[in-house]
Amino acid sequence: MSDPVIRFMRLKDVDAVAAIEQATFARPWSRESFRQELTRNAVARYLVAEEEGKILGYAGAWVILDESHITNIAVLEEARGRGIGKRLTAELLQVLSNLGACYATLEVRVSNERAQNLYKSLGFISVGKRKRYYEDNNEDAYLMVCEQLPEADPDYSEEPWIEKEEET
Repeated sequence: MSDPVIRFMRLKDVDAVAAIEQATFARPWSRESFRQELTRNAVARYLVAEEEGKILGYAGAWVILDESHITNIAVLEEARGRGIGKRLTAELLQVLSNLGACYATLEVRVSNERAQNLYKSLGFISVGKRKRYYEDNNEDAYLMVCEQLPEADPDYSEEPWIEKEEET
């Protein structure tokens, strides 16, 4: 098995990403939500991990001025344990830095120690708790922050982010 390629998410990936989202989260985003992120949200950036044409995971964030917030990270259950989530998150942090973010925030379930450990390994620290953050079971979330983003790549440039609507 080769290492998955990490690349920017495109409209053609929405169905696969929405399926991963549905299989991972109790209150998943809809397919339409991801489509809107790609076509209408100029502050959103999403990456996917692709291997032999199959999307194995994704990670997304919003960047507003020097702030960034990671919205979702998920990996197919059968692809977990291969470091894909860590690679996606690390690559996303690089993109956020390249876009001028000075730090990144995210929320994670108090019970999700595996995710917390992944985030800690990338420099995130817990700075607070959001009481009853998750609507499905009123579980608390830790608010985590990474203030040590990778150094921005001075040669970074990206194509215009917003994708054109698909022709129907």
